[in-house]
Amino acid sequence: MRHGPWKKMLVMTEGYAKTYSAKAATGVIRYCRDEIVGILDSQYAGGDMGAVLGAGGGLTVVADVASARPLGPQTLLLGVAPIGGALPDGWRRQIIDALNAGLDVVSGLHHFLSDDPELAALAAKKGRTIHDLRRPRENVPVACNLASRMDARRVLTVGSDGCVGKMFASIEVTEELLRRGRDADFVATGQIGIMISGRGVPVDHVISDFMAGAVEQELLGRERHEVFVIEGQGSILHPGFSGVTLALMHGAAPDAMIFCHSATRETQIGGIRIPPVGEQIALHEELCRHTHTSKVIGISLNCAGLDTETARAAVDRIQGETGLPATDPVKFGAGPLADAVEAIL
Repeated sequence: MRHGPWKKMLVMTEGYAKTYSAKAATGVIRYCRDEIVGILDSQYAGGDMGAVLGAGGGLTVVADVASARPLGPQTLLLGVAPIGGALPDGWRRQIIDALNAGLDVVSGLHHFLSDDPELAALAAKKGRTIHDLRRPRENVPVACNLASRMDARRVLTVGSDGCVGKMFASIEVTEELLRRGRDADFVATGQIGIMISGRGVPVDHVISDFMAGAVEQELLGRERHEVFVIEGQGSILHPGFSGVTLALMHGAAPDAMIFCHSATRETQIGGIRIPPVGEQIALHEELCRHTHTSKVIGISLNCAGLDTETARAAVDRIQGETGLPATDPVKFGAGPLADAVEAIL
C-alpha cells in the first residue's frame, strides 16, 4: 500500500498518550514504523511507549525537540486527533522549536497551523512546510452519483459508532488483497488515513453540501484499480457524525460494505443504545437501495481489551448471529473479509 511522503518523523503525543485522541500516533506507528525515529512525550521520556499506546515498543521517547536531535528527525507529526480538532494546550512551544530546528510539521487538526500568523511566518523564514491534512480542495462539486458508473469495485467500511476501527479494517483489508496479488487501493477519508497513505479527502472538513461530491471526486480522480477500499467515518445513527457517514455512502456508491462494530460497547455518546447489528445492517442496505444497491459482506469486530480466547468467542458469536464472515482484522488478520471482497470481484 502506498504510504505518505513524510520521512524521519518525530511523533508527538505530549499529554495525550493515554487518551483515545492518540489514535493518530497509534495508526502512524503501526503502518509507517520504518519512517519514525522517535516519540515526543515528556511524561514517558526515556521509557517504552509500547505498553501505553499499544504500539511503538522499542521506539525512543524524548521530552522535547532538542532531545530528539541525535535521532535526526525531519518531520514533526502531531499524533493526536482530539474531538473538535483544536491545538492542544502547550503544543505551540514544541511546534515553534520544531520549525526552528528545521523540521516540517504535519497536522491533522481542524485548527489550520498554516493559517496561524506566528507559525506561518516562522515556517516561511526557516524554509519549512506546514502540512494541514484537513484542508479540503477548492471547487468541489455536488455529487451526481457518478461513482456508481465506475468499472472499479468499491467497498466502504461503515459502523455502529465512531471510533470502532473503520480505518484499521480498511487498511488491513487493502493490504491483505495486495498480498494476494489483487489491484487494491486504500482511499483515506480522515486525517489519520491521510497521514498514513499520503493522500485522500478530509471529508469531515468539507462543507456539508459538498461532502459526497468530495468523495466522488477523489475516486474519479484516482488511477485505475480493480477495487477501492474506502475508509468509513462516524455512524449513520450517531447524533454528531451521521452526516459524514451518509455522505460517504452516497459519494462512494459502494458495491459492498464491511460493517465495523465494537465487541464491548453498548452505547454511543449521550447514552444512546447501539441497536443489534442485524438491524443496522438492514438499515445501511436500505439507505443504499435507491442510489446504488449495496450489501454488507462481512463484519470487522473490534475486540480491543479482550484476551484472545474471549475475542475469538465474540467473533464466532457475531458470525453466527449475522451469517456473515467476521474477524478482528488487527488481532486475527483480515483474511475472511478479503475473501468476501474477492467474491465480488
